[in-house]
Amino acid sequence: MTARPAGKTSTAKKAPASATAKKASAADLLAVRKGPAPERPAVRKAPPLDPGDRARLLAGEHHDPHGVLGAHPVRGGVVVRVLRPFAREVAVVTRGRRVVLHDDGDGLFSGLLPLLRKVPAYELRVRYDEGPELEVQDPYRFLPSLGDLDLHLIGEGRHEELWTALGSRIMTHEGVAGTRFAVWAPNARGVRLTGGFTCWGAGLPMRSLGSTGVWELFVPGLGEGTVYKYDITRPDGSHTLRADPMARRTECPPNTASIVTESHHAWSDGEWMERRGARPAHEAPLSVYEVHLASWRPGLTYRELAEQLPAYVRDLGFTHVEFMPVAEHPFGGSWGYQVTGFYAPTARLGTPDDFKYLVDALHRAGIGVLMDWVPAHFPKDDWALAEFDGRPLYEHEDPRRSHHPDWGTLEFDYGRKEVRNFLVANAVYWCQEFHIDGLRVDAVASMLYLDYSREHGEWVPNEFGGRENPDAVAFLQEMNATVYRRCPGIVTFAEESTAWDGVTRPTDQVGPGGFGGLGFGMKWNMGWMHDSLEYVQKEPVHRKYHHDEMTFSMVYAYSENYILPISHDEVVHGKRSLVSKMPGDWWQQRANHRAYLGFMWAHPGKQLLYMGQEFAQGGEWSADQGPDWWLLDPAYGAAADHRGVQNLVRDLNTVYTASPSLWERDTSPEGFEWVVGDAADDNVFAFLRFDGLGSPLLAVSNFSPVVRHDYRLGVPDTFAAWTEVLNTDAARYGGSDVVGADPVKTESVPWHGRSSSVRTTLPPLATVWLRPA
Repeated sequence: MTARPAGKTSTAKKAPASATAKKASAADLLAVRKGPAPERPAVRKAPPLDPGDRARLLAGEHHDPHGVLGAHPVRGGVVVRVLRPFAREVAVVTRGRRVVLHDDGDGLFSGLLPLLRKVPAYELRVRYDEGPELEVQDPYRFLPSLGDLDLHLIGEGRHEELWTALGSRIMTHEGVAGTRFAVWAPNARGVRLTGGFTCWGAGLPMRSLGSTGVWELFVPGLGEGTVYKYDITRPDGSHTLRADPMARRTECPPNTASIVTESHHAWSDGEWMERRGARPAHEAPLSVYEVHLASWRPGLTYRELAEQLPAYVRDLGFTHVEFMPVAEHPFGGSWGYQVTGFYAPTARLGTPDDFKYLVDALHRAGIGVLMDWVPAHFPKDDWALAEFDGRPLYEHEDPRRSHHPDWGTLEFDYGRKEVRNFLVANAVYWCQEFHIDGLRVDAVASMLYLDYSREHGEWVPNEFGGRENPDAVAFLQEMNATVYRRCPGIVTFAEESTAWDGVTRPTDQVGPGGFGGLGFGMKWNMGWMHDSLEYVQKEPVHRKYHHDEMTFSMVYAYSENYILPISHDEVVHGKRSLVSKMPGDWWQQRANHRAYLGFMWAHPGKQLLYMGQEFAQGGEWSADQGPDWWLLDPAYGAAADHRGVQNLVRDLNTVYTASPSLWERDTSPEGFEWVVGDAADDNVFAFLRFDGLGSPLLAVSNFSPVVRHDYRLGVPDTFAAWTEVLNTDAARYGGSDVVGADPVKTESVPWHGRSSSVRTTLPPLATVWLRPA
């Protein structure tokens, strides 16, 4: 009884066996009785406890501890039974009288209060070997604290605010303040609540609530900051100590226990929340700065980041930030993609309210907040979700459906309604409770295909003999439909790397594959990313042989609503940073980098850029050290080169946001026209973008290192002249300053299939934007 349970969080201190019995629990220490003890009248011996009930209680296997513990009317009075391991004496105080219970051994105490017909109001007095007598409430005198509606919705797998029912919740129940604990563990033989309040020894038995698989216990007196876990008795009788899957706050890794929490944050982003859905995301400017919070400025907390990040992002003109996963994860080197606490922001940077403070600060600065969300898999840590109650629960029972061969993780069982509920409610939770404006759903392809990264014989076809996972499709459709309905103005993004049909199609529109659309707002354009990076990494002399890699994206540009990502995945693991991918000397690398960003910002689709690439960091990203901010230090000799690229990104965002032609018709073919897409020998691309009223912007990219004088381009004959609004070769960006200071006049010279054209000078390795003068 005094041994420290295996796998317990490291914050609990192991006490010698001789001392453990002398300790009072934290719950018992809530109120210390003062003054002399009243007279102790004799108490009758209670009827003997059924041996089976006694054995199950002591083994942590009782489904209904409230049925045997607490106070119950019996023939001849009211029997009171208490389980208090290590206590020397337990007394009951009722109607001003104090009666001492009989010690039945193994921490069980009981007594019969005679001549009572119903259970009176009572309290317990508990005395340990050392210390004063403690006045406590009995957890086993309370009715269930979960209502029938909650249990019905949980049983149906449709509780859209699941975090309000499961997990720990501070509340007043039957007039008493305390905390309700509830956990889903349908395969468990028993569940006990344990923590510092039980000296991490034998925990408080929880009751099973019918067929829902939910175990519940209201503990009076416990409140905010209480550290706890669940001691689960597996079907084979062994025990496992688990963190709460629904915990909204956790200990800081490597510690793993859950913490009772309550939010005190007062939001001040009402104006942002009111207007964020005024325009659909695919018809609005959306330029995203991707951030790994723990390494953007290593060592800063959420609140300290709130003092720096909004100002930086706003200065550069990005409309949104996207956080790599912030949900709790045990290993920082995983960047957050190995989630163990799906409902808890990582404690490495502060509390949940601290994270809300950061989101609030970004909203007040006019910046939307997107977040990586990881419902595709979870790690196998034996204190988290894996075989949570002794059998596969969150994961599929068939290893061919549960074990992910790439990441050494487990995949969720999307066909189980309670698991879908856990994930759908989690998506709602982040958007509703933390005011997140959008979710980027990681690894969607691995969810959609049963044979993802599996060889023949390593996967099981679906009921129709195909490789698609209908359960995952149904989950993604439900998730998207639910968050869009409950959280107006949000947008979801799919990181989907295949040609799955209908990723951003409405869920009620069935495609040729027989599935409805997945219902996402946008999809990462992985094809554009791979093709365009493949092109720009080539030496200019070889680029003409890869010209189609820059134009092919327009073949499918309107098949989905796309965002163009240059993300963290592209600047790690030997892939090199964006500027270091470019060929040539340092000047040419920067020029290529700038020209590519200009092409990207003008191409149909929104854009995302990973931190550090906005100032042409040469080294790969490191999760430990973060961006190389020292490159911008004026004392560094090449700082001007990096500040030049940073200036370009600022101007790209400024002109982009002010130019509806670059974003208003991103998902409409009428918003784009090629001027010249086949100038392979010149390494030149030119196209027009149009806003809803037909106003154009002309984007021209010259990916060769030579100046092209008097380069003729066909243009609409509606406008008399065109003027440069952005040139990536400008001196302030670190370029050679081949810029067009004067407007170029439209001439009645047919070119590129148009009746009119202009002659302009194209700078080397540069992108130029022009609009009607």
